[in-house]
Amino acid sequence: MGINMSMLFYILPAVIIILTVHEYSHAKVSDMLGDPTPRNRGRLTLNPLAHIDPLGLLMLLLVRLGWAKPVPTSPIYYRDRKRGILYTALAGPASGILIAIISRAVMMSGVIRPYGTAFSFFNVLYYYSLVISVFNLLPVYPLDGSRILQGLLPDNKVYKLMQYQNQIQVVFMLVVFLAGRLLWAFLNPAIAALDLVITRGVGMFF
Repeated sequence: MGINMSMLFYILPAVIIILTVHEYSHAKVSDMLGDPTPRNRGRLTLNPLAHIDPLGLLMLLLVRLGWAKPVPTSPIYYRDRKRGILYTALAGPASGILIAIISRAVMMSGVIRPYGTAFSFFNVLYYYSLVISVFNLLPVYPLDGSRILQGLLPDNKVYKLMQYQNQIQVVFMLVVFLAGRLLWAFLNPAIAALDLVITRGVGMFF
């Protein structure tokens, strides 16, 4: 899906919604698990201004890969630290998948005119929900996938990975900027698979 000025009318609000809900979900789950940090830092809100990173938003509009402001958390407050890290990390991608399911349901339900303005918006919302969710599952700091690994791996393995996270992050950013096609060659099959699962699942009800 390319970006042009006419599509920007749909893409900008869609991306802002997805990123806001994504970061709010991290904050909400961490708060529910007893961590006051997101609330104290003003992140337990659906106000986009609290979550949007201007550079990350611009990158999303230009190359379809970007980021929002990471939600600060303090795992020391979790009753089960590993499980708390895992649940909080999963909340972001899960929220994107939920938005994708709702968007696909709206498009397949017949409540909006096919290929009209509303349909086009939900189509963009659906696509970027998939992209952002899959992208964030990559196990590279500071993406959610790295936090998911922290929640799954033994601490000694996590500490070894953290020793190299800065180098891995630099290499990853170089890939994003200089070899984006290589990254998309990896992401596209995962996005297509998730699209197929959601479309077939939602299609069972319509």
